[in-house]
Amino acid sequence: MKEQLKNVKHDYIRYANCWEDPDVLLEALDVQENDKVLSIGSAGDNSFSLLSKNPKLVVAVDINPIQLNLIELKKAVFKTLDYNEFLAFLGFTSSNDRKGLYAKVREALTTELQEFWDGRIEEIESGIIYAGKFERYFKLFRTRILPLVHTKKRVNRLFEEKTAEEQAIFFNKKWNNRRWRLLFKLFFSKFVMGRFGRDPAFLKEVEGSVSEFIIGQAKKHLSSEYAPNNYFLHFIMKGNFGEHLPHYAHKENYLAIKENIDRLVVFNGLAEEAFKKYDSFNKFNLSNIFEYMNPELFASVTKNLVDNGEHEARYAYWNLMVPRHMHETSDSLIPQGLLTQDLRIIDKGFFYMGINIDVKK
Repeated sequence: MKEQLKNVKHDYIRYANCWEDPDVLLEALDVQENDKVLSIGSAGDNSFSLLSKNPKLVVAVDINPIQLNLIELKKAVFKTLDYNEFLAFLGFTSSNDRKGLYAKVREALTTELQEFWDGRIEEIESGIIYAGKFERYFKLFRTRILPLVHTKKRVNRLFEEKTAEEQAIFFNKKWNNRRWRLLFKLFFSKFVMGRFGRDPAFLKEVEGSVSEFIIGQAKKHLSSEYAPNNYFLHFIMKGNFGEHLPHYAHKENYLAIKENIDRLVVFNGLAEEAFKKYDSFNKFNLSNIFEYMNPELFASVTKNLVDNGEHEARYAYWNLMVPRHMHETSDSLIPQGLLTQDLRIIDKGFFYMGINIDVKK
């Protein structure tokens, strides 16, 4: 897999937030006490959410050391700040004293991490949940493209509570105009997304039109009754999460995570390499790691993950634009079709093809 990733840059924050739905993930994995979870790190949010279910261990794995530095920063936030400070420091609420809050957080960081984050005070003062390349990509859309299509009033109207029928009528009559379709397709093209959003290496296995796929996904979701309360969509269109915070940022979840925070450890490397350091796991949050793998590599990685999973281990993973299904390459896995179908309907990550859940026999 290292050969596949040799051209991927790992010297900046790629994602400041996780963009897979944690509520869907938690239902998919059904985490219980004493479970051991291998979780793709990304921005750490979903790994933190897993702690709310009181597992024995969560190992956040990532090949990008900068992403792991971000997770360590957020972990230190849980250790040192109260709930309101937590919201203010990360950027969920406004603050004029993030630098002062960082002084408290800094005490829980190693010397190496202190040196790293001391050099990124500007990102901290701006709110760390806005510091990723992917978040800047959405900001570019929100500030440069969206105003050419819709007024702020109409954007606000998108998020007003409506019946399913009313939402569909609003989308079809007021939102889905010719300019929206044209500019949306241009901005979410493979070229633009590769340059400003995701790394181009992650799009190599995509067949067909990236923009056509994403506008189709957006059309289905924005015309549904689930759109007004979708905090991912709110962030994309309005630049913040609004009143509907991610799972790990709810107060009751924050308190549970804080209690279990030392059960989260980070591992820099590939997911299968973590097996050399830790015993086998029984729950796997695999994000969408299969997206950039060719079929041969996907089959090899699947075998390794299954071989190192315990009996009845559960695997949750998303397909974005590349269909990859673990159970199709391993006779040891049983797809959870009905649960997968139900969760795809409510998944706030509307831009994904869908979540998949497999269970080891």
